[in-house]
Amino acid sequence: MIALFVPRLPINAIEQNVAQSVRIQYETYIARLESIQFRQEISEKGFEIVESQIFPFEPNIELVAEPDMTPEREYLSGMFFIPAFDKTYHRLALFLADTDGRILYRTDQLETNNQILGQMTQPEQEIASIAFQDLNGDTRTDIILITYSHKKYKVGDVLFQSADGSALDFYRDYRISEKLNRFGMNKNAKAITAFVRDGYSTEFLYTALTLKQLRSHGFQVITEQYYTRTFGKLGKLQVVPGTYQIADYNIFLVYLVNEQGDIFSALQPMGDYDSLYALKGINCRDIDGDGLKDIVVLAKYSYEDEAHKLAVASDYSIYYQRTGGFSADTEIKSQYQCSDEDTMQILIEKARAYWGWKTDDD
Repeated sequence: MIALFVPRLPINAIEQNVAQSVRIQYETYIARLESIQFRQEISEKGFEIVESQIFPFEPNIELVAEPDMTPEREYLSGMFFIPAFDKTYHRLALFLADTDGRILYRTDQLETNNQILGQMTQPEQEIASIAFQDLNGDTRTDIILITYSHKKYKVGDVLFQSADGSALDFYRDYRISEKLNRFGMNKNAKAITAFVRDGYSTEFLYTALTLKQLRSHGFQVITEQYYTRTFGKLGKLQVVPGTYQIADYNIFLVYLVNEQGDIFSALQPMGDYDSLYALKGINCRDIDGDGLKDIVVLAKYSYEDEAHKLAVASDYSIYYQRTGGFSADTEIKSQYQCSDEDTMQILIEKARAYWGWKTDDD
């Protein structure tokens, strides 16, 4: 029996081969994208048009009293906005076509096409929202785009219409895209508009060092659940739940603040939900039986369901006290989803039962 010898390539050589392969794939893909000259060619070239998201488009926002997202509506320009997903790589491309179907603009330079860096194929995704607004005050219509590739995970993007030249063109500010996605301002078009056009931002929620800084930026403390607890060697910490409103959304966090007013830790129980609907309770007691106080947060949150309608759900988060801080639970949540009927007491009993213990003495 002859053993086959397969030479092992150095890591950098393998990486170079992968990069070269991706580059060739992208060049071929771009050539296919740029070859599309008319609307009917979009499907012929391997793209699937999202028919429900085709809208009339007017480049000059001053000619539109109120942007109308009705597919049947026609503007003076006669243009239509047409999104389409590439069937091979799941990449999203945007097209603008005139009344004759001639493609006036196309792009795939979108944040949603960079969810998996270094490869062509992206997760299968859907369009959550499209809106047209003047976001920088130049009277030109800009494009707001929100996609989602998982049940609740959204990716927001903004395309600004360029003022240079006579040809229709758009550009992206990568700093804006990075911030609106990093700091959760990608929930809907109103939230993106509040950030980009009006200057509201949730960034301070994640960068503030003190409770005073939070308050100075508009963080509203939920006083009914605001108290101080002693967490063993961590000492006395203020448990400070609160919200910051941007557009129609209440962004919810819980901060642990020391006696000097410095932020010790920031907990984010809201996860991928859109907004806090109601805080049902915060409880500090030992959950996993190690003798240290843990933190349980129970609340109702709002989100957009699969039918793009407002929905409300009860959910919970457990944070275990560990050396030097707190660690979010993943084990119990994978086993038990709470319902609207669950109270804090029921939740604590179920969580303790998971760890195999219970006590009536807290």
